[in-house]
Amino acid sequence: MKNKKLSLILGEGEGQYIEFKEKISGLDKEIVAFANSSGGKIFLGIDDKNIVQGINVTNNLKSQVQDIARNCDPSIIISLEEVENILVVDVKEGKNKPYSCREGFYIRMGANSQKMKRDEILDFVISEGRTRFDETFTNIKDYSIDLVKDYLKRIGVNEDVDKSTLVNLGVGDSNGNLNNAGILFFTKRPKSYLINAYVTCARYKGIEKVYIIDRKDFEGDLISQVENSMEFIKRNTRLAYKIEDLEREEIPEYPVKALREALLNAIMHRDYFSSGGNVQIDIYDDRLTITNIGGLMKPLTIETFGKVAIRRNPLIADLFHRINFIEKMGTGVKRIRESCEEHGGVKFNFEVDGYFISEFKLKKKPAKNQPKTTQKTTQKTTQKILELLKENSALSRSELTDMIGNITEDGVKYNLDKLKKEGKIKRIGPDKGGSWEVVK
Repeated sequence: MKNKKLSLILGEGEGQYIEFKEKISGLDKEIVAFANSSGGKIFLGIDDKNIVQGINVTNNLKSQVQDIARNCDPSIIISLEEVENILVVDVKEGKNKPYSCREGFYIRMGANSQKMKRDEILDFVISEGRTRFDETFTNIKDYSIDLVKDYLKRIGVNEDVDKSTLVNLGVGDSNGNLNNAGILFFTKRPKSYLINAYVTCARYKGIEKVYIIDRKDFEGDLISQVENSMEFIKRNTRLAYKIEDLEREEIPEYPVKALREALLNAIMHRDYFSSGGNVQIDIYDDRLTITNIGGLMKPLTIETFGKVAIRRNPLIADLFHRINFIEKMGTGVKRIRESCEEHGGVKFNFEVDGYFISEFKLKKKPAKNQPKTTQKTTQKTTQKILELLKENSALSRSELTDMIGNITEDGVKYNLDKLKKEGKIKRIGPDKGGSWEVVK
């Protein structure tokens, strides 16, 4: 292992596949956890603050580490590498799960090794009978250097990008081939390779899925999907205002933190093996839903969901965790509920039946101290339409759609109808070949 690679690992910190330990105590738990999961590396001589303290790497120490691995049940084969004053313990994913040590059964959950009951591990292994989607390698080499650089910048690492960078991130091999997680994060259009790897956002008029006001498909890398989807939600939901001490505070219709958490959960935990559909965000007058295919993984139940962290795509989750998109593993549902309670105007619920549906339902009464909301986005759109028609009264709906951007033709029609009802515009002549008159 070269110093450059070690520097990158130190910059990234602990994660799904990396553990830092200053001393040898408790090493058996970490070895077992990695063997029961997807494997990983343990760096002896680095403390939890990512500071190299060093360890006296002797033949005796190496023998102790090998004995610890052999004394696990069943025995675990490891390899050792010395990097200056650090001993790297490489643990591969075990073929004879579950593994245990003196203190019990452990499994890797993000940057932590968590103790589990044997039955839980057995159920987990059963549910993992097929190859993990995110770790499955392909022959695709179509990664974007810019996307990789942007990711490294987010974790505070400034390095030149090459094949070894992808290997260190856990998304590529020495030949530059990407696994599915690498495709999702570091190709500009993952949908080209994974047909359902995108997010569809739709805003409907009323409370039924009938009339579409606005609709967008976001097909970029996963980070872009999250950020663009949140912008769509912001554009298609309302803002209220609260005045206190001559200062105006904006109050979103839905708690932003809760929506972001639910969206990340949908992207991380969807069943990418299934061709049953993409992640869907639907916005109605009275509610907002986020849907992904894939129910609860064993041994999770409705009762234990949100209390125990088991991830369908651990590598995807880990890549989000490294850039602080998600916080402590397994606390997402708790944070969603807390955000909704703090907001006061939204009730959160979820359904599981092959699909996982997160529903954010607006309460009948506005939250305490929350004034009547105004449709800020619609006001901006109608004003833009008026300005464009003043400049060119012959513009068609399709031309207006192209000029405004971030709106569908149905959305333009909705706003034109609204302006006509309000008496702000009139149609002169037929639909084809006619023009608009802006009423002053």
